[in-house]
Amino acid sequence: MADEIAATPTPEQPQEQQPAEQQPQADVKRVRPAKGQRHIPNGIAHVDASFNNTKVSISDLHGNTVAWCSAGRLGFKGSRKSTAYVAQQIGAEAARRAASLGMREVEVRLKGPGAGRESAVRGIASAGLEITLLKDITPLPHNGCRPPKRRRV
Repeated sequence: MADEIAATPTPEQPQEQQPAEQQPQADVKRVRPAKGQRHIPNGIAHVDASFNNTKVSISDLHGNTVAWCSAGRLGFKGSRKSTAYVAQQIGAEAARRAASLGMREVEVRLKGPGAGRESAVRGIASAGLEITLLKDITPLPHNGCRPPKRRRV
């Protein structure tokens, strides 16, 4: 009996540490390596120019979004979002964000009839990205759906 009492550790006696390989998995914390800075040399700039707004989204060649910008992100509201000046600012800001990740060349795909089409392209070029291709991908119906009735103002 005296041997059993001496075998159990008392608060004064330190417990023997188990080797790391015998510890339960819950105590082991995995350390992941830090995410490195992405370096994307070329990509695609999608310019969506509607009558009310202009949006620029820059992606890599696989379609994963790298940087984007719109008029609302820059703080513009209302009818000022549809101007050509704001579209140029949007293109430049999106291009700056993409250039910070190492992007140097983009192909530009324009969509929509808005006023900011060419201005957004000018903004992308002014930020230092080289434009390799300009492509218009505006969807045009082959007499599909019936349009809404004309406005009477």
